[in-house]
Amino acid sequence: MSRLLKVNIFVLLTAIFSLPLAARQTLWEPQADKVFLQEKSEIVRTTGPVTQVAQMGERSFAVLDGKFQELRNGSLEPVSNGPEEINKVEVHDHIAWIMASSGFFRFDGNDWQKISDDSFVDVCLHQEKVHAATRDAIYVYEGGKLTNIEPEGGYLSSDVTMLMEDGTQVLADPVKPGPIIAIASYSGTLHILQPGKLVQLSGRVINEHLIDWGTLPSKNTFDLMSVGSRLFVSTDRGLGVLRGASLQQIKGTEGLPVEDTRQLAQGFDQDMWIGTTRGAIRMLEDDWHYFGADHWLPDNRVNDIAVAENEVLIATDGGIGIIRYEPFTLRKKSDHYEYWLDRYGHKRMGFIHTIHQYENEWVREISDNDGAHTATYLSAMSYKYAVTGEEAARKEAVDAFQAMLWLERVTPIDGLIARSIWSRKGDKGEMGRRGSGGLPAKWNATADSLWYWKGDASSDEIIAHFYSVSLFHDLAARGEEKELAKEHMRRIAGYIMENGWVLIDADGQTTRWGRWNPEYLLRPYGWTDRGVNGLEALAFSYATYALTGEERFKKGYEQLVDWGYAENTVKQKNTFPPSQIAPWDDNLAFEAYNTLLRYEKDPVLRSFYLRSLERTFEIKRMEKIPWFNFTYAAMTGNDADLDAAVQHLREWTLDCTEHNYRNSHRDDLFVEEGYTSYEGGLKAISPRESAVTRGARRAIVLDGGRNSKRIMEPVGFIRDYWMGRHYGLILAPDTEDPELLEVKKGSGENPGAAPYEGPDRPDFL
Repeated sequence: MSRLLKVNIFVLLTAIFSLPLAARQTLWEPQADKVFLQEKSEIVRTTGPVTQVAQMGERSFAVLDGKFQELRNGSLEPVSNGPEEINKVEVHDHIAWIMASSGFFRFDGNDWQKISDDSFVDVCLHQEKVHAATRDAIYVYEGGKLTNIEPEGGYLSSDVTMLMEDGTQVLADPVKPGPIIAIASYSGTLHILQPGKLVQLSGRVINEHLIDWGTLPSKNTFDLMSVGSRLFVSTDRGLGVLRGASLQQIKGTEGLPVEDTRQLAQGFDQDMWIGTTRGAIRMLEDDWHYFGADHWLPDNRVNDIAVAENEVLIATDGGIGIIRYEPFTLRKKSDHYEYWLDRYGHKRMGFIHTIHQYENEWVREISDNDGAHTATYLSAMSYKYAVTGEEAARKEAVDAFQAMLWLERVTPIDGLIARSIWSRKGDKGEMGRRGSGGLPAKWNATADSLWYWKGDASSDEIIAHFYSVSLFHDLAARGEEKELAKEHMRRIAGYIMENGWVLIDADGQTTRWGRWNPEYLLRPYGWTDRGVNGLEALAFSYATYALTGEERFKKGYEQLVDWGYAENTVKQKNTFPPSQIAPWDDNLAFEAYNTLLRYEKDPVLRSFYLRSLERTFEIKRMEKIPWFNFTYAAMTGNDADLDAAVQHLREWTLDCTEHNYRNSHRDDLFVEEGYTSYEGGLKAISPRESAVTRGARRAIVLDGGRNSKRIMEPVGFIRDYWMGRHYGLILAPDTEDPELLEVKKGSGENPGAAPYEGPDRPDFL
């Protein structure tokens, strides 16, 4: 038995005993962290449309302004002596065949050779020889010259009415292969795409009757591509697919993201690439990947696609999109995001921040929810330390924990927390003018005037503190840290209970959303919040009792149960009306589930909470978000579509910049078989096709982005991955290759926010 296998078995057994008691009998299968190909994006913008692209070995070329140019170091440089007014480029056996208004050319990477003065439209390999087509004829290239393949006496027709008894044909007009749009070799036979029609060259016969079953999706045809057992035809209403003599159609209902297909290109891994008027598509055997502007492409109108080994060039009206593929594991991807946090300056005094542009500079956003954002990172590092035992992870957790402590200690009232803290001397940008629910922000100066703390804290912040700090206590804290964690929870929970289950701000008023009292939740005004807010109150009161052992918190918990809060959790997830659904409530609910179900053992009360989780997860299941799936699997032991959730992690983009994205135009907007949309969502959008988001990370949002002027902290991925590892839902990678476990760390310039330079945070240890 290998050392790596022994370690995996030990970790899995440890993970099983980390599960809540009810979940130790599991119906889910742990998911392997197998090597996959991760996309990386690069965009080369140009002043005009790029009409063609080509890959010749390790060299990349493009056509801009009708001229052949080489792509070097992110810019295009003209290739000398090339023709102008180039219409099309095809590469076969590392030779570029150039179709221009002035003729047909051959380019071997160094020298140009003019083959013909005629205007050609397409080139393909057929029977290991280059065949080239003009609009009306097909030629074979042999011995340095082109020869028309038309047989002596001309082509014959497949129309049986032309056939005489002796086998000859009487033709009123010559049979021609044109008008030719494209040619391709399929099943050892040349196939010809004409406007709205597919024919084949069968010996001397131009066979117009090759299709026994089916029709093309449209008469508007554009390209032809042979891929193994299939011949594809692109049209403006989907793909035509010839298998033998059967012509089938692929449309949006079959998963094709955009039906207006144009260019077709052979992929590098049994895949095919499709250019459309609204982005590019990678077609795999059992999946579709959509790539659009602004993340992957400079413009959505695709003009050409060229594929090399693990690299794809996409020509658009705005320049070139380059998609490179690199072997990754989820462990390596998590390392990438941890490095991103450091490199882009998301960290500040233990807090985690979003970054945004302010007066042409990247600055950290001091937000409404710095505590909640930091809580996700604190939980991530706590999970990581529990799995790996790495002191570096524990150090990160302790730093984030101290930031969470400070949010309570910075206020003048024990138990009152701040949303965020602004440094008068160290922070850049502007203090936020808006607070919760669009109300004016409530900033308060500290006695030493070094800091401002943001008031009007909400239930979002409160449950985030209890979720993350209790996890830190259980998984990563030592000695004094454990006592501080318990004290932190004791102070906040005690303050809320002493004030009648509301959060009183420094001005003596109840905060806008800090309400868990029956006067709010059990009356019409707060009725829609009774489930999720009640779940939060149950979670933070019982978790505090579980860790401190103080009876007052148990009595407070029992009081909530007597008020019916436990029963109210069952239907805490609101689904109607759609305009009133608060997607962030899902995140709060799952933080509460993760907190309450770790400690509560009473079977009667657990039955309420488990039914609540069952109902909520069924609503969220179609989105395949690991935070939801992993919570459900860990807390119940039930099957939880773990394969889909782990695939979701693989599809996260490496770039955390919030580029604009649009999916509402797509033709494949339907709910996947086996799932039900309860919240009105048309489709669960892959994170590859949207942007890095936080919190509930709603996958049914079709369009979004911030004009590439905001960079999101990727802590959700880090938390979900290490949560999956901690509970044994994801296995450790079956490799010790450092290149598959870690990203290379550079020492270059920080591309994000400048390092914080101001007064230090207090040290509580």
